[in-house]
Amino acid sequence: MVVDLKANELVLKAGDSNYFADKKNVDGKLILTNQRVYFKTKENDNSGYNLEILPSDIKEILYFNTMKLFPNGLNIILKEGKQFKFKIKKRNSWGKVLNRIY
Repeated sequence: MVVDLKANELVLKAGDSNYFADKKNVDGKLILTNQRVYFKTKENDNSGYNLEILPSDIKEILYFNTMKLFPNGLNIILKEGKQFKFKIKKRNSWGKVLNRIY
């Protein structure tokens, strides 16, 4: 799995994640840099689910529980109304860093 970083872009955080998209659970890696948020799928078959989110497009960061029990859900809401829901370990630390960049 390779992510092409832009000039002067540094990885701040990265971790295995699941993206809840179209009633499908896509395995991948969530990568936070000083310029954007990437979601990169593990399998090339799901490459249509690769994401790139700019901090200027983020409206809000919300937490949720997966399976109504586990506190590992992170919801990124864009200004245009789209929502991207991820399951990730240590979501609180992800939320803190994301709140600093947008």
